[in-house]
Parts: sequence; structure tokens; C-alpha cells
Amino acid sequence: MAVSSIASASDMQMDYMKLLITQLQNQNPLEPLNNNEMASQLAQFSQLQQLETMNASFAEVLAVAERNLTLANRGYANSLLGKKVTFYSTEESTGELERMMGVVDSVFNVPETGQSLLVVKDVTDREGNPVVDGNGDPVEYTLGLDAVVMVEN
Repeated sequence: MAVSSIASASDMQMDYMKLLITQLQNQNPLEPLNNNEMASQLAQFSQLQQLETMNASFAEVLAVAERNLTLANRGYANSLLGKKVTFYSTEESTGELERMMGVVDSVFNVPETGQSLLVVKDVTDREGNPVVDGNGDPVEYTLGLDAVVMVEN
């Protein structure tokens, strides 16, 4: 028999109480149940219930903190508009990291993840040379906030 879901502490406590009542009704009068054992088991259910409540509270706090972090990241990303940022990109031919600089042209948010991304244009390499594609067109980069290593006015 498969168990479909985990019972909560209150459900387990109610089941235990039903079992206890049945046990008390059918106990041998010459060998009664141990009161200390019953009290200990009830205390354990109470602790489990308190832990479940704390877990639910922490989950709510975490959700609020994640929403606040997402909003803070959006505000930070928007504050970078028009600023020169430095980031690293992997050079395709050598596989080495190369320092790049460019101006944040726009910011967009990915609805599925809440992540803020920066669109960086006017990108130059370490020597200040414009970064262009094979056709000589300027290259733009899309970066996450964690890719930015320096911000300048």
C-alpha cells in the first residue's frame, strides 16, 4: 500500500489519540499502560506540530525575501542604464576570459525567473577597440547582474 502524502503533526496526533483511546478501552486491568510513555509521546507530537508551524513561517519569510531581492535587483539594474560597465567574456578562438566594457542600453526582466538582464552596447575590448562581428557590425551583449564587475559614470 503506497502512502499518497505525508500526514501533518495534527493528523498524526489525532490518529494517535484514537489509537490511545482504543488501547485504554481494551487494556488489561492488571497491566495498565505506562503514563510516562503516553505523556512522552504526546509531548513529541506537540514538538512536531511546533516545528511544522515554524517551517511554514520560514517558508513565508523566504518567499517575501525572494520577492524583495527580485525588486531590489530590478531597481539596481535600472540604475545602471547609461552607465559604463565592465564584464568578462570568453574569447571564442582561445577560450580565455577577456575583459570588455560597454554602456548599458536597456534592461529587461525575464518573467519566468524574475531575473534582470542588461543589454550592453558600444562594447570595447581591453585596449579600447570596438568589438564587431564578422560583418563589421557592433556586437551587443546581454548580461546578468552577476556578470558586471565594475560600474562607471
